[in-house]
Amino acid sequence: MAHVPTSEGPPGSGLHQDLHWLFARLKQGLATAETAAVREHGMTLWGYTVLVAVVEAPARTQLALAQAVSVDKSKLVLILDELEDAGLVRRRPDPADRRARIIEATPEGDHALKAARADIETIENQLLADLAPSARTTLQSALQHLAGGPITKVEEDGHPKPPVHPSRSDRS
Repeated sequence: MAHVPTSEGPPGSGLHQDLHWLFARLKQGLATAETAAVREHGMTLWGYTVLVAVVEAPARTQLALAQAVSVDKSKLVLILDELEDAGLVRRRPDPADRRARIIEATPEGDHALKAARADIETIENQLLADLAPSARTTLQSALQHLAGGPITKVEEDGHPKPPVHPSRSDRS
């Protein structure tokens, strides 16, 4: 695997002020480490994410689950197929709506998730090791906040419109 540089220029550079680059760099590094960790437990990173959500709310329908993990319904079906083939989840008809499916973790899925979570926690603790406990708490709270309403608003608002400046003829 190619080595990814840990920095591009000095910490005060434009890159280090760009939220997209900062988040992308963190995501890339975590994805590399965490992909290897969850593979050892028979799943992909998306599978891990879906399995976490399934265990938290086992009575979720596929539609509710897709919304909860922010993934397209068609991609979710593929992820669930992989998890089901690995014996980590099962789908059963919803008694209230036989067309809908309820997804639940199997005992094997519960076991694999606990083991994968332990590995993920080790990786995340390694990443955050240089931060004081209060800084960790602040970072976690800020990210949880931003992943809620603020990012939804940015997604819904789309590209901001440039400010309207009066033309030269409007100035007297």
